[in-house]
Amino acid sequence: MSRRVATITLNPAYDLVGLCPDIVKGSVNRVQTAGLHAAGKGNNVAKVLRDLGIDVTVSGFLGRENQEGFQQFFSENNMINRFHLVSGRTRINVKLTEKHGEVTDFNFSGFHVTEEEWEQFVNDSLMWIDQFDMVVVSGSLAEGIKPERFADWMMQLRQRCPCIIFDSSREALVAGLEASPWLVKPNHHELEIWAGKPLPDLDSIIDVAHELRDKGIAHVVISLGEQGALWVNASGAWLAKPPHCEVVSTVGAGDSMVGGLVYGLLMRESSEYTLRLATAVSALTVSQPDVGIRSRIELASMMSKIELTSLR
Repeated sequence: MSRRVATITLNPAYDLVGLCPDIVKGSVNRVQTAGLHAAGKGNNVAKVLRDLGIDVTVSGFLGRENQEGFQQFFSENNMINRFHLVSGRTRINVKLTEKHGEVTDFNFSGFHVTEEEWEQFVNDSLMWIDQFDMVVVSGSLAEGIKPERFADWMMQLRQRCPCIIFDSSREALVAGLEASPWLVKPNHHELEIWAGKPLPDLDSIIDVAHELRDKGIAHVVISLGEQGALWVNASGAWLAKPPHCEVVSTVGAGDSMVGGLVYGLLMRESSEYTLRLATAVSALTVSQPDVGIRSRIELASMMSKIELTSLR
């Protein structure tokens, strides 16, 4: 049985990833470049899913002036492309990883989405979205997309496809949560911002996760960096902790986790198996310069090293 997923990225980027032992402000910093990748959160998710053999359609907005790298990426990975082209250039995000694994981001501005372009996208997406088993909406809002319009579109999306996976931050996260997506994946900091208070321990994080579940969100997954990931749903709560990995870049680690979650849920695997898989995919991403699964054997080996604990 063929399973189909759509990923939607409203504000993609070319990620320029580099390694810099120590960033010294106001000085010349020599950077070992790890690559320039057509990216954006939903496109990273799509790459993981394609590596796992899932049919993926990608959509969102792209700047017309520098679309070539994305078109090549979609073609090389056999993704069905439903992106809308708009005037201007897709932004470039510079991501520098220091020797202790800390990442500093420089996110540049990109294209502006007009009211007319947004309406065209909304009308088009609502016509084909119900063809898919799951829809992943992730990333920030491009300039010109108003949070309240985004929230309204998310609610319409939810009516057509019950299984919406949502991963965003700041105003987009707040707006998207109004639609009660099926699964959300904030990180610890994003969850604290939503809760409006510090969450110093697992118990406090689980309590806030249940607050989200009370709003109709079936699955709440919180990424905790080196501490792994926490999943809270109707069946319980689990913590998955990866082994220590040599950090090359943390770019795309959260997106890779989303890809693993989607795959496990599509395959109707247990929550425990799915979280172990998603955490392993994320851990592998940290140890390489780009997103993707290079070897199923390598993935299986990493899965066997994940420490999984049932909490409640």
